[in-house]
Amino acid sequence: MGGAPGNILVPITLFGFPFFVMFLFKKFEHRLAAAIAYVSGWMFLPNAEYEIFLLRHTKTTVIGFGILASIFFFDKAKFSKFKFNAFDIPMLLWCTAPFFSSIFNDLGPYDGLSQALYQTIRWGLPYYIGRIFFSDPDAMKILAMTIVLGGIVYIPLCWFEMIMSPQLHRLTYGFHQHEFLQTLREGGGFRPMVYMEHGLMTSMWMMLAVILGSWLYYCKDMPKRIFLVNTGYVLLMLIFTFFMMKSQGAVVLLFICLLVLFVPKKLKIFLVVILLITPYLYIFTRINGIWDGRNLSNYVAEKFSPVRAQSLQFRFDNETMLIVKAMQGTVFGWGGYGRSRVYDEKGKDLSVTDGLWIITLGQNGLYGLIMLTTTIQLPVVFFALRFKPEVWNKKALAGPAVMAIFLALTMIDNLLNAMVNPIYMLFSGGLTGIVLKNTLSLDDGSETKELEQTEGTNAPVTRFIGG
Repeated sequence: MGGAPGNILVPITLFGFPFFVMFLFKKFEHRLAAAIAYVSGWMFLPNAEYEIFLLRHTKTTVIGFGILASIFFFDKAKFSKFKFNAFDIPMLLWCTAPFFSSIFNDLGPYDGLSQALYQTIRWGLPYYIGRIFFSDPDAMKILAMTIVLGGIVYIPLCWFEMIMSPQLHRLTYGFHQHEFLQTLREGGGFRPMVYMEHGLMTSMWMMLAVILGSWLYYCKDMPKRIFLVNTGYVLLMLIFTFFMMKSQGAVVLLFICLLVLFVPKKLKIFLVVILLITPYLYIFTRINGIWDGRNLSNYVAEKFSPVRAQSLQFRFDNETMLIVKAMQGTVFGWGGYGRSRVYDEKGKDLSVTDGLWIITLGQNGLYGLIMLTTTIQLPVVFFALRFKPEVWNKKALAGPAVMAIFLALTMIDNLLNAMVNPIYMLFSGGLTGIVLKNTLSLDDGSETKELEQTEGTNAPVTRFIGG
């Protein structure tokens, strides 16, 4: 058993969390319990890892296992409700991609099974839980509201770290979860991490809470009060906190999401298509050497910040080295153990990996990269084809619409970052399940009527927050 840094709270919280999840399942309605488990676990568990036999035990692992155990003890019938469908094949292929990478690089079946098992827990398990718990509009509203509440709970913690510096993880668990220097902001101040892996991940989380809360509020699908305070005031504080975090990438993605939601209906699908093809254009031009990124970094240097431009070009230059190395490997990549990285003649590692796409290309090859992009984007395609843009502001589809757009933005964000959040795969599984259930008809304009009839209630969440 490999150890983890930190104090005694690290193993207590990680290995005790499944029991907390079972308590949630016993006390709350099970969809709400699953939502609280993923949101609270991701927001507050330590960023630590224990190696036990085939498996890396992280907070992703213990959350998923806690929910599986709770289903077994309290809702066993849920297992039989999942019916494998052709739409699930991309996720299956993505979860098993590391096995083929290990086999084709002579790393052995043990390594392949270990890597595939962790990938399944990291990606496939939340997708599966999304399929069985959040595959209807009312359940997706519960998940959306839980995320909004999570963002609101993070408000004072973000302000503490913006003022005092990111210390909460260290004060609680005894170690910094990431390099402290990366929390320093140009011009002064700090980028809060709270209990997440990196400040960029925290910014994306707060952005998601902002966009979900704002769109649900616009669609009149929020309680009047949250924790006894007028919901409008709470959302304004959430928005203000997000902008004060000064994460320019997340701010850009927020405005893109708002643009897609609020443009005329005829333009919505066009913009979604643009979001979906952007990663392919980026990857194609980078792999083929058509674009080296210098015009973009020069623009950033001229209009925004030379320091940010230098950092951006540093990423592009490292990508170029890693692309060359990746294309020397098999179609299934180089596998693990740093084999896809670039070293000098003395064995010194020269490469820095930032984007999830380049990490995937190196480790799992073109096959893995195709599976990754397909897994993230396919539910967005399903949703856009299934539901016309004119009904995205209906209460039943307000949350799923934001989640679909956010998934498309996630793939764009992963071009430069590698911030894997399993909650996003809850979106993927839920959206796929909604489409497969096929309960909302598109024929003869009857969808709007049926959506109005199925506009459920956030009663479990409303009771939980006292709204």
